[in-house]
Amino acid sequence: MADWDYIIVGAGSAGCVLASRLSEDAGTRVLLIEAGGRDNYHWVHIPIGYLYCIGNPRTDWGYKTASEPGLGGRSLVYPRGKVLGGCSSINGMLYLRGQAADYDLWRQMGNVGWGWDDVKPYFLKSEDYFDGPSEHHGAGGEWRVEKQRLHWDILDDFARAAEAAGIPATDDFNTGDNGGVGYFKVNQRSGWRVNTAKAFLGKARNRPNLSIMTQAQVERVLFEGRRAVGVRLRRDGAVEEPRAAREVILSAGAIGTPQILQLSGVGPGALLQEFGIPVVHEAAVGENLQDHLQIRCAYKVKGARTLNTMAQSLWGKAKIGLEYALFRTGPMSMAPSQLGAFARSSPDVATPDLEYHVQPLSLEAFGQPLHDFPAITASVCHLRPESRGHVRITSPDPTVHPEIAPNYLSTPGDKVVAARAIRLTRRIMSQEPMARYSPEEFKPGPGGESDEQLAEAAGRIASTIFHPVSTARMGTDDGAVVDPELKVRGIDGLRVVDASVMPRITSGNTNSPTIMIAEKAADMIRGRG
Repeated sequence: MADWDYIIVGAGSAGCVLASRLSEDAGTRVLLIEAGGRDNYHWVHIPIGYLYCIGNPRTDWGYKTASEPGLGGRSLVYPRGKVLGGCSSINGMLYLRGQAADYDLWRQMGNVGWGWDDVKPYFLKSEDYFDGPSEHHGAGGEWRVEKQRLHWDILDDFARAAEAAGIPATDDFNTGDNGGVGYFKVNQRSGWRVNTAKAFLGKARNRPNLSIMTQAQVERVLFEGRRAVGVRLRRDGAVEEPRAAREVILSAGAIGTPQILQLSGVGPGALLQEFGIPVVHEAAVGENLQDHLQIRCAYKVKGARTLNTMAQSLWGKAKIGLEYALFRTGPMSMAPSQLGAFARSSPDVATPDLEYHVQPLSLEAFGQPLHDFPAITASVCHLRPESRGHVRITSPDPTVHPEIAPNYLSTPGDKVVAARAIRLTRRIMSQEPMARYSPEEFKPGPGGESDEQLAEAAGRIASTIFHPVSTARMGTDDGAVVDPELKVRGIDGLRVVDASVMPRITSGNTNSPTIMIAEKAADMIRGRG
């Protein structure tokens, strides 16, 4: 007899949603397994705490990419949440859905039921929008969305400069058309981070039919023939093999899910045989990796209040801490990026293909100290990259990290868009609203005008914005890993529900689309959608 009806592997952005929804049925036994620990670390809940969670083994898997030719051979840190709530516990908290055209493309690729009109109700279902329900927003759901609790004069002026450069103002990036410039909305409540563990497991964790297991790393899926029947995991040095009567559901993310599948014998046959893993089912697991590469353009400024200067002194840091303690406002309440803009890299582009994350600060690289001079960073990423990478195991040992190779800037088209992105940034910074700050470009630095020169410059300064997807993509063609119901093709009793199933990356940040995927999957599993 199986101990559980459903075993969910990964208590991240998708897994917490699934566990909450599936356990609403009192007769359904659900086991949720998380390799990390509980989300009881204070820096998980204080918004600025992402600085202390990323790179911290308590909350982050600590992945790195392979050497990237398009980035001059650099290897990037590749944060992924290893804690209840997963990446929603360490990410930038930005609430963004992408564009209606993203999901209509999914449907046109053969994924019936995944068009914008199909998925929009699932965004609204979870949402608890600060301004109440409307055509585009839901209220009363678990996923709180609020305005940010700070603003910066220099960001206000950047917004006006963007308008002068032809990007219209907007107050809402989530109507299906995200074009424009404005402040991001965030997943916070009264100045505290909202993660999926808090939002979706808060009440559900007390249900007698839901068990949550932490500090338990799943090593592989167990099969009887071609049916998934459970998982093998290691906890406190001991091996356990819980069994599932209905389904095993992998929600370990775009890196963890393909690693588990490959270790279980589901993946590229030659790769599995190289490591002595018997092939249960050959599939393109781990291929098709897509990610957003952000080009971190930075400018020295004069006469501006920026975080660089505010945080230089003990008195400045004390004032920041006191403001948050008293009012839950100020820099400690801020998302990594406050102002956003979605723009077209060319008039030929049908919908915006560039996203700006604008910050009143600068540093050499993520995790390093702020510069000691006032500055602004206008990070810009290509929303629909052509480059494709992979995630592949490098050992049959589950504790050994896989090879992560995003293959950034590997196509001529991506290089052209990178060059256009830098040119647009320069055009915005040259507009009259920014003139009083006397901006001086130091990343990538003045000079370089041709597409080739600017693409090379982009490769020197760019880094991931942490949006890996599509490594177990859905579809109906031979290269698809899961079908439109997210069932692993060729296998019974096994489903994937996380960002790895996206057939194409969304035109925006990927956390809330992952929650939508889990909401829709829960209805499909329960026979409601």
